[in-house]
Parts: sequence; C-alpha cells; structure tokens
Amino acid sequence: MYKPAREEGRTAARGLASAAPLAGTITFMQGDQPAQDGPDDRHPNGDGAGRDGRLQRFADLIVGFAANVQPGQIVAISTEPGKLELTRAVADSAYRAGAKFVDVALFDLHVKRSRILHADEDTLDYVPPWYGERVLALGEARAARVGLTGPSMPGLLSDLDPARAGRDQLPFLRESAHVVNARTTNWTAVPCPTQPWAELVFPDDPPPRALERLWEQVEYICRLDEPDPVAAWRERQDVLSGVAERLTAHGFDALRFEGPGTDLRVGLLPSSRWISARFRTIDDIEHMPNLPSEEIFTTPDPRRVDGTVRSTKPLVAGGTIIRGLRARFENGVAVSIEADEGGELLARYAVRDEGAARLGEVALVDGEGRIGPLDTVFYDTLIDENAASHVALGSAYEFTVGPEDVEHINRSQIHIDFMIGSPEVDVSGVTAGGDRVPVLRSGAWQI
Repeated sequence: MYKPAREEGRTAARGLASAAPLAGTITFMQGDQPAQDGPDDRHPNGDGAGRDGRLQRFADLIVGFAANVQPGQIVAISTEPGKLELTRAVADSAYRAGAKFVDVALFDLHVKRSRILHADEDTLDYVPPWYGERVLALGEARAARVGLTGPSMPGLLSDLDPARAGRDQLPFLRESAHVVNARTTNWTAVPCPTQPWAELVFPDDPPPRALERLWEQVEYICRLDEPDPVAAWRERQDVLSGVAERLTAHGFDALRFEGPGTDLRVGLLPSSRWISARFRTIDDIEHMPNLPSEEIFTTPDPRRVDGTVRSTKPLVAGGTIIRGLRARFENGVAVSIEADEGGELLARYAVRDEGAARLGEVALVDGEGRIGPLDTVFYDTLIDENAASHVALGSAYEFTVGPEDVEHINRSQIHIDFMIGSPEVDVSGVTAGGDRVPVLRSGAWQI
C-alpha cells in the first residue's frame, strides 16, 4: 500500500481536465452494452485496476460510507468513458447493499467537443429539460447519487474558442444545486483514476507506472490504506467538526486572507455556520459529499468581498484548465478576472448571471490532511480544493446559514471553486469591532 514521500508527490502536470460528470448524454439501462472500456474491462474484480480486490474495496467504501446507500434506494451513477470498470464495481456494491435500481448516466466529452465546434452558437447554452427533470426526480425519489470525478480526456477542449466553450456548461446542471440545498439525496463525488488522467499528473513516468502511482495516491488520500477506512474517516471528521463548531462560536464578521498576491476580506453573514463534509439528508441519512474531504466551509455574504486574490493551484472549469488565476473584488463583485492560461473562459462564466461574479462559498483547509502534504497537483478540483483553502464563485449552500439569512445568500447557475490557500497564506477572523484573531498560520489551526 502507498506510503507518501514528498519527492514522489511532486509533479509538473499539464494539459486539460474535465469537470466532474453530473449529467449524461447517454444513459445505459440494465442490459445495455456500452463500448469496450479497455483491455481489462471485463469484471468489476477482474484484472487491471480490479486486481487484488482494489475496485471492490473502493466501491464498498463509496457505497457503504460516502454515499451511504440504503436498502431499497435508487442509485444514480454519473460517469464518463474510461471509468466503466469502477462504475460497474459501484453498481455491484450498490446492489449488494440492497439498491432497488442502479441508473448509470455517461457524459462523453467528445460529444461536447463536437457541439462546441459545429452547433449554432445561439444553441450552445441549451440544456434539454429532461436533464434537470431527472435530477429533480432523483430528489423526489430520495435517491442516492454517486459522481466519478477526474479528467478522462485531458486536452480535448484546449483548441476550442473560449467564447463558444463558455456557453456550454454541461455537465453542470442548476437543478443539482436545488437538490443539494433541499437535502433530498445522499450523494458523493469520488475520484476515478484513468490512464489519461495518470499521464497528466505524472507526465515523466511510463504510462503503466503513472496509472499505478495515481491509484496509490487515490487510495492513500481516501484512507484505503487503513485497516478500517470508515473509522479513520470518522476520526478525521470529528476533528474537523470540532474546529467548525469553535469557528462558528466565534461569530466572526469576516475572514482575512493575506499572502503572496493575496489580500482578501470575505464578509460573513450573521448566521453563517461552519460545517465539515458530514452531511445529513432530510431523512437523517448521513453521507460524505466528497471523498476525500479535508475542509470546513460556510456561506459568505456575497455583498461584502473586497481585495485581491491569487490562486495557489490550477483549477478546472468546463473541461478547461485555468492556471495563474488572479481576481479583484469590489463590494462583493469580481470586477477583474485574469489568468496565465484559461482566464477568458472563467471570465465568461462570471457574467453568466447576476450571481456568477460573487462568492457562494468560503472553505478552510489545514495542513494535517493527506492531500496537501503530497504536493501533487491532481487537476481534479474536488481533490485539489481539499489540499488548500478555497472560495467558490456562484451558488451558495442554504444549510450553512440560518433561515433569517437564506434570502441573502448568493444564487447562480454556476459553482466554481478555486484554491487560494497555502502555508504562506495567513487566515484571520475579523470581529464586528475590527479585532483580528488568528485562524490559520502555516497551515495549522489557531482556534
């Protein structure tokens, strides 16, 4: 089993990464036969990535802990080409856990590329209504949802016109935010290693070694190296939940981020409540929305964000990688968005609607997690955001504020996280009286 070494984690990744699949262009029902997914794509626990029960153990953690699938539930799996082996393992585990039905939706980035290249520009923001209706129906059915993340086709959209690409935000669906806020589904997003992703993260390794290294690191950050991964996660969640409770008790008026290229003040709402990734549905089903997760987060005041910020890691939006992001906020609005690479796409996303240029989330990550110390750039935002403190443009979470502030949170069709934390970035809490209290210093909690 993988044990971290700093020299093994250092990478110089390049290329493009796809967004986490949340909707599908193709739905495979039971009995349908998708195309072959590689030479080892035969049985969930067969050769290749499934050797020695690796896939089954991962799938069982996803189903039994992260999504916490209940007997009799419908289980929706969002996936991509190249991920069918883990998809089938998750489906197998879900049925063994008593699932009523497993519905698999596959999003193909090649189809998106063809659309951006050839479709009439006025149609590029069209989303078939049944995509959103499916998500809402899953909420009504109190279903479980699993999304497999990680880029399966790096570089596929790199040569496309950013103006056209920015209009097609699939696989993101605005109905997903509604279902999350309604807490009607127990859901999780988890990384699925693929060969192209491995070569993106470890470009200097031979392809077979790159894939094995990616699997080893994914297993490590998901705590699959532990004799009891569930117990290990509960222990980590207890620590993060304790910090979240103490931070909430302080009742800070704002947070201040200060470091190289960053001097940002993020206002908080009076009822902003910090939480860890220990969610409960309205039916009291506990689940972990991101596996792995090392963050605590809340909803900021979208009207009170001021200053400049520099991203500390690349981010992925709409299948495009964005490097060297720099933003300036005035009265809550990102009035300037620039980047060394890919900035035009994010700038276009930020004018999508009135809330797209305002913050919907602020999250803190300490240095005791497993992701940051690896010093690996995964080019999967759902992993990289758990290596560093971050903020998100777009939609906010209703359940991190009291009912009196729900009307004040940010609303948008987008939700794009970008990482702004590092050991060099200090985080302080600012009281209503203007006093500053250390929160994070050199990656260590101070409260």
